[in-house]
Amino acid sequence: MLPLILTLFLLYPFSTQSTTTSINVWPKPTNLTWTPPHQTTLLSPTFIITTTTTSHQNNHLSAAISRYTKLIKTENHRPLTHPKTNLSISLNNNLPPLQSLTLTVTNPNAELTHATDESYTLTISTPNATLTASTTWGAMRGMETFSQLTWGNPTRVAVEVRVTDAPLFGHRGLTLDTSRNYYPVKDLLRTIEAMSMNKMNVFHWHITDSHSFPLVVPSEPLLAEKGAYHVNMVYTVEDVKRVVEFGLDRGVRVLPEIDSPGHTGSWALAYPDIVTCANMFWWPAESDWPNRLASEPGTGHLNPLNPKTYQVLKNVIRDVTTMFPEQFYHSGADEVIPGCWKTDPTIQKFLSNGGTLNQVLETFINNTLPYIVSLNRTVVYWEDVLLDDTVHVSPTILPKEHVILQTWNNGHDNTKRIVSSGYRAIVSSSDFYYLDCGHGDFTGNNSAYNNQTGSDANNGGSWCGPFKTWQTIYNYDITYGLTEEEAKLVLGGEVALWSEQADETVLDSRIWPRTSAMAESLWSGNTDEKGMKRYAEATDRLNEWRSRMVNRGIGAEPIQPLWCVRNPGMCNTVHPI
Repeated sequence: MLPLILTLFLLYPFSTQSTTTSINVWPKPTNLTWTPPHQTTLLSPTFIITTTTTSHQNNHLSAAISRYTKLIKTENHRPLTHPKTNLSISLNNNLPPLQSLTLTVTNPNAELTHATDESYTLTISTPNATLTASTTWGAMRGMETFSQLTWGNPTRVAVEVRVTDAPLFGHRGLTLDTSRNYYPVKDLLRTIEAMSMNKMNVFHWHITDSHSFPLVVPSEPLLAEKGAYHVNMVYTVEDVKRVVEFGLDRGVRVLPEIDSPGHTGSWALAYPDIVTCANMFWWPAESDWPNRLASEPGTGHLNPLNPKTYQVLKNVIRDVTTMFPEQFYHSGADEVIPGCWKTDPTIQKFLSNGGTLNQVLETFINNTLPYIVSLNRTVVYWEDVLLDDTVHVSPTILPKEHVILQTWNNGHDNTKRIVSSGYRAIVSSSDFYYLDCGHGDFTGNNSAYNNQTGSDANNGGSWCGPFKTWQTIYNYDITYGLTEEEAKLVLGGEVALWSEQADETVLDSRIWPRTSAMAESLWSGNTDEKGMKRYAEATDRLNEWRSRMVNRGIGAEPIQPLWCVRNPGMCNTVHPI
């Protein structure tokens, strides 16, 4: 027989984080109280999740109830550190097992949109727990929290717990590029699963780019047939449906991006006549950087002055909006490179007659934006369309009620420029939120690496280095420097994994748990009730959360040696007071 202390540890392992609550939930709820003496009880073997709204028609709610019921009963999570719950009182009081979690969802058939209410209230008392939410999606967030309040084998659950919770930002996303390297569908699904665990709600799918066109578009099949890397490296209509439905089952919207007019070299394999500078070397010899044809290998821009461009592109837009029910449509419009357009004779003639590249881009926007809006979509563009120094358009052709701008340059400054102009913003600052940074440049024969001084030590050899640590991501305040009214225009943020040097073999470790850091900062903030940054307190919690994610099948990288977890306070920079 095992010694009593060891037996109790195996049954009831748990980690405490503060005097107000010793329960680890990620992202940290807005408000969580665990009434002393901090008791636990067993989860009944017949535990069920029920709903008071038996007539609801939301299949996503039904799927979530089934999924969480199984998870809660079988996960048997074993935290990393010793428990500090009051086991003696719990055992002596002989509390009855927790029999059920009852959901009350007042508007169960509400659709998942940017404006969806994700708030919930969770109360855990024996023998029953209750969860109330306005929408299915809030109920999903509450069930995730409940799942994290269980641990051990047999499963125990904290009792006399009350949570009132809601996100600070409605848009909490991840951008994944599937053009530069292809990701199998199973890896996309696992990523969305992890996003849901972290209460994130937008999977921004950057599907196509100059490097490959993996999306099968029914009315333009040649694009994938010619533009994908391989016949097995495509996303079919059925694949898209599977990803979208999987996301909705987990409260995650799938936002498609078909980047254009730049980043479209792969289109030339099917339609060479509508793409300028395709398959040219990206940075011609002896030319200065402003005269490049692309910002990285892989050239090609759609030609806005060729009418056939819009015949093809509008077919793509129509089919994509049919496949993706999401109300946002990302149209890209980033990194229009003057040199690429200038290689085309039609554009050369337009410029020689007094036209400008800004007018070429305006022609493109005027021919596509109204069409996308006519399909009942809000258009998201990268900030370049308005803020680029060389090629941009006037705000007069970007109606604020139909356009959202996603910022990736110059940190807080560009966010300020966007919202002070009256536009809604999604923040993806490369200085803080780019997950690919710090891994060097992917170009070959790069003489910058032929040095003996370690001059790349601080930037990781990449344009956006250094590597963005979880602390860097956690501490970023996306509304810093904004007025109260300007801050209201910030919808939220997205981390981004561009895939020049990533594929499914490194996917999990590049994303997690760094993205968990953003998830918490956008859900409940990165400061405590006194306004102090809580990254020190978050370290222990993130260690615990990363461990649970790994046990759930997510290959999140470690943030500390296990020794640090076992020796609290010893891995701090400064001795705790």
